Amino acid sequence: MEAVCVSRWRGRGKGRERERLAALAGEASADAAVAMEAAAVATVEPEAEPRPPETQPPVQQDLTAAAFFDVDNTMMMGASIFHFARGLAARKYFSSSDLAGFAWQQVKFRVGGRESHQGVQSSREQALSFVAGRTVDEMVAIGEEIYDELMADRIWAGTRALAQMHLDAGQRVWLVTATPVELAAIIARRLGLTGALGTVAESVDGVYTGRLVGDMLHGRAKAHAVRALAAREGLNLRRCTAYSDSQNDVPMLSVVGAAVAVNPDAGLRETARNRGWEIRDFRTGRKAARIGVPSVLGAGALAGAVAAGLAYRRRAA
Repeated sequence: MEAVCVSRWRGRGKGRERERLAALAGEASADAAVAMEAAAVATVEPEAEPRPPETQPPVQQDLTAAAFFDVDNTMMMGASIFHFARGLAARKYFSSSDLAGFAWQQVKFRVGGRESHQGVQSSREQALSFVAGRTVDEMVAIGEEIYDELMADRIWAGTRALAQMHLDAGQRVWLVTATPVELAAIIARRLGLTGALGTVAESVDGVYTGRLVGDMLHGRAKAHAVRALAAREGLNLRRCTAYSDSQNDVPMLSVVGAAVAVNPDAGLRETARNRGWEIRDFRTGRKAARIGVPSVLGAGALAGAVAAGLAYRRRAA
């Protein structure tokens, strides 16, 4: 009995620590999003010549309503961090075996439908290992290139149209993702959105230390980030909308007034039906029927190609 009590106490202790790190990650992400938005406004150069008068009246800004979009499989086909990893591997930032590890994580996620805490920790450690010692400016410049090469053509047109609908209504739109905040900000800017909430990697004098501020922006951390940003920006969460494909994002979807399941996994589809949330599916009939399979096949094919390449090099050696 004593051993059971000790085990439960340790479990509660771990739970409290995870919640503390999630809250810290959310606060750091909100701070970064606000700082990046302010920096973007400050760097806008004045126009050399005045604009001709607009034919349509300007959009009336709605300052208390906003929309929050998950990225992976919601705004973008596949995982943004995996596309980023592919781009880095092509530039020899890490080995083919490391890329195979990223691919395997994607296979496990798409087959199982949910990410385990251990899997998230493993992805975090992999990510930190290749950014430690790199400069922020270097990663941002490479992120711009990789977006053009591997991400720009993977945006879901239907989801982008939903984001534009909010912008046209005078609302601000943020991405919310476990992807590093610098890469998330690039995606947001390229899509014409307000900004992004993402994982914050610690940097000193513009160089990554290999540590995170809090934890990855995942699961409950996303909900903390949305609440923290709402407090900073004066948003009324009951007037806000959130979009995601994953059951992992139920905490974020639950803190706003309107939740929408986009291309949902099986778990989120069931939750959405039970709670009366709207469901949008932009996949074709065949893709929707094979929910999760396209990502599995893509990652599996990539992992197989990597393995074949490694075997070829071993034979050649």
